[in-house]
Amino acid sequence: MGFAAAERLRALMAAGAGRMPVLAPGVWDGLSARLAIHAGAAALHASGGAIARAAGQPDLGILGLSEMEARIGEIVEGAGGAPVIADADTGYGGLLNLAHAVRRYARLGVAALHIEDQPFPKRCGLFEGVAVVAQAEMLARIRAARATVEQMGGGGPLIIARTDAVKPEGLDAAFARMRAYLAEGADIAFVEGLEDAAAMQTAGAALPGVPQLLNASMSAHGLPLPPERLAQLGFAIVIYPGDAQRAAIAAMDAAFRAVLRDGDGRSVADRMAPSALRDGVVGTAALMQAEAGWTEGGA
Repeated sequence: MGFAAAERLRALMAAGAGRMPVLAPGVWDGLSARLAIHAGAAALHASGGAIARAAGQPDLGILGLSEMEARIGEIVEGAGGAPVIADADTGYGGLLNLAHAVRRYARLGVAALHIEDQPFPKRCGLFEGVAVVAQAEMLARIRAARATVEQMGGGGPLIIARTDAVKPEGLDAAFARMRAYLAEGADIAFVEGLEDAAAMQTAGAALPGVPQLLNASMSAHGLPLPPERLAQLGFAIVIYPGDAQRAAIAAMDAAFRAVLRDGDGRSVADRMAPSALRDGVVGTAALMQAEAGWTEGGA
């Protein structure tokens, strides 16, 4: 399944090359995945931070592979064939753990996964105190991931190498690391911490001809460069890990406060999804119709 999904992602990137990146909203469960597809998303990002928060945990590398696998499985099913780019953090342990994670993600049908050069356990790249491992250690992670993909036939999932070296070491060091990661077998470059137009333009010049992924963590304040310009710089994918979940958290907070304050939800009713959307996005009518057909057919 991962092989076909990887090819679908490659096709999307090729179709927009130099013109428009693949825009992948961050999702965290089956419902958010289905809503993103309903809104028109062509690809999804299974955000480790969003999945952790959905489990009531911070983005500090607390969840293990099994917990992530359960949620990513929901997301792949909810995506309905659209490519899913999945967060694999640092691989959930050592090199053998990472190889195991790659195999499990491939069986789920993810199109691509990103692994990073933080120590284990990692923390959100936006937090203070982010550190990176020695370059040699990350190269070993990429070798393990690449070898595992090749052992499965070589078709996917795609390997996205993420470096968090911008904060602790600076842009030049981050680009040097990324060039080494690409030479070791990574398919796509993900330099975390490109927060302004100058850094994004520098990344385009530093990694020419390389498909890059941009974390649009700042998108609530507006992207420094429009997607079309990002595509010209070589950014093939833009992910939006937290936007939808932050909106959902605010909406739930308002709804909880309303019912506890007023005894009903009338003050937030205009922000509630209509029943048709709530039930339609999960395919309620189609399943009920199928059930009725099976029942009648067996009578």
